[in-house]
Amino acid sequence: MARFRNGQSVGLLDLTAITGQRVQIPDPDHLVHLQFRRFAGCPICNLHLRSIARRHDEIVAAGVREVAVFHSTAAAMRPYQGDLPFAAVADPGRRLYARFGVEASPWAVLHPRTWIAALRGVAGGDAAPPGRGETALGLPADFLIGTDGRVLAQKYGHHADDQWSVDDLLHLAHRP
Repeated sequence: MARFRNGQSVGLLDLTAITGQRVQIPDPDHLVHLQFRRFAGCPICNLHLRSIARRHDEIVAAGVREVAVFHSTAAAMRPYQGDLPFAAVADPGRRLYARFGVEASPWAVLHPRTWIAALRGVAGGDAAPPGRGETALGLPADFLIGTDGRVLAQKYGHHADDQWSVDDLLHLAHRP
């Protein structure tokens, strides 16, 4: 799988969120933070998305539109991501993952940092084991996409809890 580099164009993506909302990337009016998460019940992913949701107003004020992708079905996602204040997209066939070069690795769950985040996520109540067709070995990835469709910044995670924080995203969105 080829990975995107800064400056490359992602092309046009016409997606549908689990709410039925149409999601077009690039967005001519906003930067897009396209984030690839793991499976719908992933405690690490859901803990991270709660931090994004808590600060969503700041993210919007910075001119950024959030889009989170999971390699789960929409039905599996609705109990966990159905009330997010931003678009959540189901990609059970992992076509977007392949297009963006987002991979899986045993290291996703073996890194010690993931254990703490997983325990915190489980304590928050947003967790379930991977369902049919899902895997706990997926790695996260983040992309900041400009209004012209070019990748402004990207991060391919090395383990399940290796993604941009809200502060990281806001810093990247304000770079000249």
